[in-house]
This record gives sequence, structure tokens and C-alpha cells, in this order.
Amino acid sequence: MSEQHATLLKKARERLVEDRRAFAKIIAAPFEREKTVDARARFVELQATIEATDRAIEDEEGGQGSV
Repeated sequence: MSEQHATLLKKARERLVEDRRAFAKIIAAPFEREKTVDARARFVELQATIEATDRAIEDEEGGQGSV
């Protein structure tokens, strides 16, 4: 059962990384005050979520190795 959860979490992580990349593109583009500031906040939020997902994956896999 834990393997199924780990697989689901890994898929979720992939999606989060895709979203993070999209916000990185906005941040890297020419500065547009509101759009860029919002992208920065969302980027940080996504990074925290990715890190939490990594910990959850490790937990589901029994703490063996890293993601």
C-alpha cells in the first residue's frame, strides 16, 4: 500500500515541479510589478510544498534513501 502512496506522491511532485518551472519563467522575464511579485510568492510556496512532498515520499518508502 505504501508503494501506491509513494507513486501517487511522486506524480504529484512532478506536477508541482512543472508549476514551479512556469513561475520561474515569469520571474526570469522582464519585471512586471504585480505579476512578478505574485510569481515569486507562488514559487516559494511551491518549493515548500515540493520539499514537504519529498519528506512524505521518504516516509512512505520507509525512510530508505532520498528522492
